[in-house]
Amino acid sequence: MQFSRQEERALVKALEKVAPGTELREGLEHILSARTGALIVIGDYEEVQPLCNGGFELSIEFTPQRLFEIAKMDGAIIMDDAISRLLRANVHLVPDPTLPTSETGMRHRTAERIARQTKALVISISQRRDIISLYLDGIKYALQDIRVLLAKANQALQTLEKYKIRLDEVLANLSALEFEDLATLLDVVTVLQRSEMVRRVSREIERYISELGTEGRLIRMQLDELVGTADEQSIMIIKDYALDTKKINGISEALADLTPEELLDLNEIAKVLGYEEVVDLLEQPVHSRGYRLLSKIPRLYYDVIEKIVNKFHSLQSIMNASIDDLDAVEGVGPIRAKAIKDGLQRLKEYNILERYI
Repeated sequence: MQFSRQEERALVKALEKVAPGTELREGLEHILSARTGALIVIGDYEEVQPLCNGGFELSIEFTPQRLFEIAKMDGAIIMDDAISRLLRANVHLVPDPTLPTSETGMRHRTAERIARQTKALVISISQRRDIISLYLDGIKYALQDIRVLLAKANQALQTLEKYKIRLDEVLANLSALEFEDLATLLDVVTVLQRSEMVRRVSREIERYISELGTEGRLIRMQLDELVGTADEQSIMIIKDYALDTKKINGISEALADLTPEELLDLNEIAKVLGYEEVVDLLEQPVHSRGYRLLSKIPRLYYDVIEKIVNKFHSLQSIMNASIDDLDAVEGVGPIRAKAIKDGLQRLKEYNILERYI
């Protein structure tokens, strides 16, 4: 199931509200076990209220047990956005009948239309099929069994591990080429392609973690360990090679918005970086500004890196600068200048050695 990044963020927030370990999920499980079914509307009460007909005003504190007991009545249950109070029960909802819906059952049709008409999260529990469905604007998502989710999350982690290994390989290759001033645009866009693949699998795993709730702690630890600083590395590469350095955030967003087909086309990634007229990626030489490799030097803060790059403009100029030249940059100083020279030399030796082994 494919979602846009905006839909993904909204869905993750919704899943966190109903994840295992929350009181709301406990109440939903009670309803599911009793096979009573339910329609629950959460949040955006100002928009939802005009669509309510009949029912009872409650405005009482929410507990899983109260939600379960109230669900025994017909009609919808209205809750506040904080999921702290039960506002109304036994409500007949009257959404706009002209709104499109792909559902067939009355409860689910109502749920989808209410979600489309308001900004509320709507939860529909099927009385016959033992399924909890979430509706949010145009999104429909059926909660999955925890065992199925864990299996999918573990499979995605295996995929992520393979992608991360490949990313590390192309990053190491790029580093070695940068030190020798032999990098081409092909090397750069290949790294960005692999980095974006890692980010996309990571986002999918994030959704599984949100849905797993307290059951997803181990998955979270594995994800954090695998991803590491991949996002920061991607931003640094964009800063090193984007033609317009004032559009760094926009470029990162544009990469994330590429379709799967566009992501496989290296020319599309080159265009995002600003290289519109590239005949042969392999032959297009590029020169690093030095952000990424300088960021690998311990205790060298970003504002100092920025001043160094603004002074020397390229990695090769930074490497050829003397300790006195580096010392002259504001915020560097003689000790840090020597650390920069030594650090870049160690990185150069290590990466070139790794490349030729």
